[in-house]
Amino acid sequence: MPVSSLFDYDVAIVGAGPAGAACALALRHSGLRVALLDKARFPRDKVCGDAIPGQAFKALRQLDPAFVEALWQLQPRDDVRDSRLVAPSGTSLTLQWTLPSFNSPRETFDAALLALVRQHSATEILENTGLKTLQIEPDHARLTTTEGREITAQLVIGCDGANSAVGRKLLPAPLDRAHHCAGVRAYYENVAGASSGTTEFFLSSDYLAGYVWLFPVGGGRYNVGLGMLAEIVSQHKVDLKETLTRVLATHPELAGRFAQARALGPIVGFGLPLGGGRVRNISGRRFMLCGDAASLIDPLQGHGIDTAIQSGILAGTQAAACFTKQDFSAEFMREYDARVAHQIGRKLAKSYRLMRFLSNKAWLVNAAVRLARVPGLKPWVQRAIG
Repeated sequence: MPVSSLFDYDVAIVGAGPAGAACALALRHSGLRVALLDKARFPRDKVCGDAIPGQAFKALRQLDPAFVEALWQLQPRDDVRDSRLVAPSGTSLTLQWTLPSFNSPRETFDAALLALVRQHSATEILENTGLKTLQIEPDHARLTTTEGREITAQLVIGCDGANSAVGRKLLPAPLDRAHHCAGVRAYYENVAGASSGTTEFFLSSDYLAGYVWLFPVGGGRYNVGLGMLAEIVSQHKVDLKETLTRVLATHPELAGRFAQARALGPIVGFGLPLGGGRVRNISGRRFMLCGDAASLIDPLQGHGIDTAIQSGILAGTQAAACFTKQDFSAEFMREYDARVAHQIGRKLAKSYRLMRFLSNKAWLVNAAVRLARVPGLKPWVQRAIG
């Protein structure tokens, strides 16, 4: 595979979360000189629901089953067997999941994934290294860090999250609130009636374009949050932190369960760029975007770790092909866009359409939950949800 010694690295991956770590692991046997940059030092908190979907492990297993076995040793974690959906009417439905999955704080999970990169690849990991400027030159990319260091590479892969510096510099776009979710999250302990192995979702006519979640993450801790479509937040000037506090105090089921609960820190906010929207480029000459930076969050369930890992692996495959063919053109990069659209985008588009369809129809959500309790119909509902 032809590489050049004229530049510091062959590939610079910006962002060491699940997408960046998966990309580095996918390139571990490529012979390329890879740098993995992140503005933080790990372990670091990442505001999220902390659910690690089964599809994430399925993708990592294709790289090496040992990666998955190592991650299943993490503590704290809570192995998820089923999800409980509570409709606006108060009727509940429990769905069993077939792929093994668990919840674990992102501080723990992301650090463990990065540790696999250290152990199984020659990637140079540059923590506490933020991206200040990025320029695509004819034969390389030139990055300047927040510390003033200049880094050159033939290819840049942006895995740096919802507020991606790579995306802002190379593919700037206005915020599309119809395809963006705002969320808040806090950790609690001593939550009454919460079951290990069960994630819970609470829908209400007050916040149908979103939901409240309650996820056990191990060690007696619970990730509790509220997500809502950004256009609803903007139109109705919703204070999500106040709304979550009020819901936990007044919801017919949650009020009693949180009466003696103890918050383990403040409620913090985050943004989620949803997938399934209008078709957009996620690559160009000498660069690609992955994960949240490429707007690959599932609009219905709100998870994105699985799509981040999947897209990171696809970007690694494309990067290797670029060096084999010595082709870093925008046209050749579109092969990456096409694979992401085929393997990830179609499902996200389906989820987005279903989310928008149900978002203002409390009666339909109530009816669907009732129907799912009819023998034989539950599998259909579970397939529709994903």
